[in-house]
Parts: sequence; structure tokens; C-alpha cells
Amino acid sequence: MPVRKNTWILPVLLCLKILLQYCIISPAYDLHRDEYLHLDLGNHPAWGYLSVPPLSALEAIFIHWLGNGEWAVHLVPALFGALTLLVIWRLTAALGGRLYAQVLAATAFIFSSFLRVNMLFQPVSFDILSWTLVYYCLIQYIRTEKSKWMIWLGAALGISFLNKYNVVFLVAGLLPALLLTPQRVLFTRKHFWYAPGIALLIALPNLVWQVQHNFPVVHHMRELSKTQLVNVTAGGFIIDQLMFLANVIFLWAGALVALFLYAPFRPYRAVAWSFFFVIIIYIVAHGKSYYAFGLYPTLMAFGSVYFEHLFQAGRQRYWRVAWLLIPVALMIRVADIVFPISSPAKLQTQHTRMQRLGLLHWEDGKDHLLPQDFADMQGWHDMAALALSAYRKLPDSVKPNILVICGNYGQAGALNYYNRGKMPEAIAYNADYAYWFPKIDTLQAIILLDDEPDELAKKVSGSIVKEGEVTNAYAREQGTAVFTLTRLQPGLLELLRKKAKATVNEYEGRNSKTLR
Repeated sequence: MPVRKNTWILPVLLCLKILLQYCIISPAYDLHRDEYLHLDLGNHPAWGYLSVPPLSALEAIFIHWLGNGEWAVHLVPALFGALTLLVIWRLTAALGGRLYAQVLAATAFIFSSFLRVNMLFQPVSFDILSWTLVYYCLIQYIRTEKSKWMIWLGAALGISFLNKYNVVFLVAGLLPALLLTPQRVLFTRKHFWYAPGIALLIALPNLVWQVQHNFPVVHHMRELSKTQLVNVTAGGFIIDQLMFLANVIFLWAGALVALFLYAPFRPYRAVAWSFFFVIIIYIVAHGKSYYAFGLYPTLMAFGSVYFEHLFQAGRQRYWRVAWLLIPVALMIRVADIVFPISSPAKLQTQHTRMQRLGLLHWEDGKDHLLPQDFADMQGWHDMAALALSAYRKLPDSVKPNILVICGNYGQAGALNYYNRGKMPEAIAYNADYAYWFPKIDTLQAIILLDDEPDELAKKVSGSIVKEGEVTNAYAREQGTAVFTLTRLQPGLLELLRKKAKATVNEYEGRNSKTLR
């Protein structure tokens, strides 16, 4: 590979990518509900969890080491985005692209909806990075036939599995894609089989954890299917794919065409077929739109090389500047509604634009005031302050013997993020919190977060005092209140502990007779 001049360009683009991640989030927003859960995983290291594999916990530990501030939370996905940009840059060069192709691919990636993906501490940012690495290693092996690329491919697959099980669908799309092209010869080479062996070795600790816990991931997927995936339609999924990278559709769609028509890309035609196979699999399985986002960085690299070829002579050269400006101009045009740059109140002046683009459509199949991700970034700090206020009003003799019980993982995670060290850890009877029931011997009070105390709470407590509720009209948690329950009935602690155990048993597909 020839030495590239202008080596300053890549570092500048990488810094720009990271800087933009901090510029697109207004201080009017808290962290996202999922981020609070993922941060809490770092306080409970394990080889597996109900909701995600273990890599998120390792990332959370790194964030804790940095001080656990919101800037550190945003840094991790920003770094994954920058690393994805680096892989795209290298992949473009490997495909024969020169500086223009590399800058075009980098610009398209930076000024795209990947900015929105990389603003949240969720597994999807690393998922996209790892999928791009998988394609990069496969393409390099096809180019060079050097066995080291199969070793790196196996490592990318294994680590991707430890981040999100979504990579299984990439493999499911890649295998038939290879068989459909002359690259089926790869299956006859011993080097090719290094990859699955290494991937399995890396994934083994999490697989063992799943076996030991009777595959709670199965329960998690069933719950997702019933509550969220049921609202995903084939038409909606396809529209979301088109809308996600609409400002650079010429690049990734052009890549799909070029992979079939451009002779130098013929050895990599399996990339195009894998795109179609993965999309079909997700449509059939009612997968969420973002599950497939890892397909696009590789296509952006192919598209950039192809257009560099088309624009290399004659009047076509004048298209080079336009192709660089189009992604930037179109992204600036919609930046005020696709990113949480403006306050929720100001966003309401753009309600019609957001609705027309489908940004207000939530997983429940209905339209709301804000995009779902934005609503999931509202009200948490206020909620945590209410809970802390309720705790501080308790007598000092009671404080060591309380439970903080929340209605969902977002509430529990937010309390533990903002109030850690100031009050006992919060729990919930969903997500991974059911595994983390506190070890206390006496229960004198409960701080409860819910819309209203249920019948059980009213039955077992002699006093229920409402501290306050989330009044933010834009918050998904609007109406969630904080209650202090005292004068509790004897035996309640054991009842709550059994409830947590029953929830774990449900996750693991066990019944009371199988308990050890």
C-alpha cells in the first residue's frame, strides 16, 4: 500500500468527529435511560447479563475510572465512532481509493445519522465498529490471502459477540453470501476456519454464563418480541433504512450497484449479497431498524472508491466538490431536529417537520411530543433529587434498613448514577436489577418510585407519604412519583426477596421446584 501524503487530514477528521459528538447534545438533556443501566453494570462485573453481554460493563468501569461524569459517558461512544472512521479510512485505501475517496467516505460518515448513534453509551456504537472490522478483515483476506486476517476476523467476531448478540445475524447473512459467489472457495482453506475457532474461544466465557443461568437471553428476546418488535413492520424497517442515511444514499446505494457492475469490486460481491441477506433476515424477524446500521460504513467505503473512479477525468471532476458538500449541507438542514441540540420547548416549534420525517414515532407505534430517545433523556435528574430528599427526611436510625424500589431499570439506574454514595442502591424487578437484591437483615422503610403505590404497597405499609413527582411534560417518565413507606408489616423483607428470586427464575425459565 503506497504511503499517503497529507497525513494531517486523518487526525483532524478524527478530532472533528469526537468534537461534534459533544456539540449535538444540549445541557437541557440528561443521560438516556439505557445509559444508566449500562453504567450500573460496571458496579456488578460478571460474564453475562440479562440485557447485554459483558463488554458494556467493562466500558462502564472505564467510565467510572474517568470520574463517571457525563463527559466521560459521552466519550466512550464518541471514541468508538472515531475508531469506525479510522477503519473506514483504512478500508477505502485497501480498496484502491486515494485521498479524495478517503475524505469523501470520512465526510459522509461524520456528517450522517451516525452522529446520533455515537452520542449514546449503548452497545450499538461498538456493534457498528465491530461489523466494520469484520468486513475489513474479510476483504483484506480476500485481497492478500494472508492468514493473519482470519485471526483478526475471529477476534472481531468474538469481541462483537461479547458486546451484542446481534453479530449472529451478520454471520447468518455472510455465510450464504460467500456461498453464492466464487468466494465459496474460502470454505476449503484451513486459514478460513481460524476465524470461527478464535471467535468461539473469545465468546466462551459468556456462553458458559448463559448455560449456567439457563439462557436468560431467550427470555429477554421473547420480552422484546412481545413489547417492542411486534410493532416493527417490513415497510417501516425499509423506510427507516432509507431515512437513516438519506443524505448519503447516493454513496451506499451506489456501492451496491458498483459491487455488481464495477470489475475491480467483483471479488467482494459477497458484501452486497450479505447486505440483502441481513436485511431480509431482520424483516422476517421483525428486527429493530438500528440492528442493521453496521452494514453501511463498509458500503460507504466502496461507494467512495467507485465515485472517485467515475470523477477522475473530464467534466466529471467537478462533481467531486458537490459530492463532498451534499452530505454536509443536507445534515445541517435537519440537524436541529435529528439531534438534541435545542431544548424540548424549542423543538415543539418544529413539531410538523419532525412528524413528517417520522421522528416522533415510538416503539409503541404512536406519535409523541419528542423523539423517543429525546424523551428518554428527560426528568431523571429531578427524579433522583426527589428520591434523595425523601431519604434524607428519614431518621438516621432507619436509613441503614431501607429498600429503594423502582418501577423500571431506567429509574433505578438514574438514582444509582446521581445518588451513589448518598443513599442505598436502588433496585427494580426488571432487567438485571432483580439479580442485585441488597443484602439487608432488617427492613424499616421503603422509598418507592411508581405512578401510584399498588395494592400490595398499601396493604403492607401503615404510612405512605408522597415526596413529589416528575412534572416534566416532555419526559417519558412524566407522572412517576416518589413515595416513602413506613410502619411496614413483619415478613415483608422476605416477601420482597422471594419476589426478586421469582423474577430471576422467570428470566432463567426455572420454577420453584428447580431452585437450589
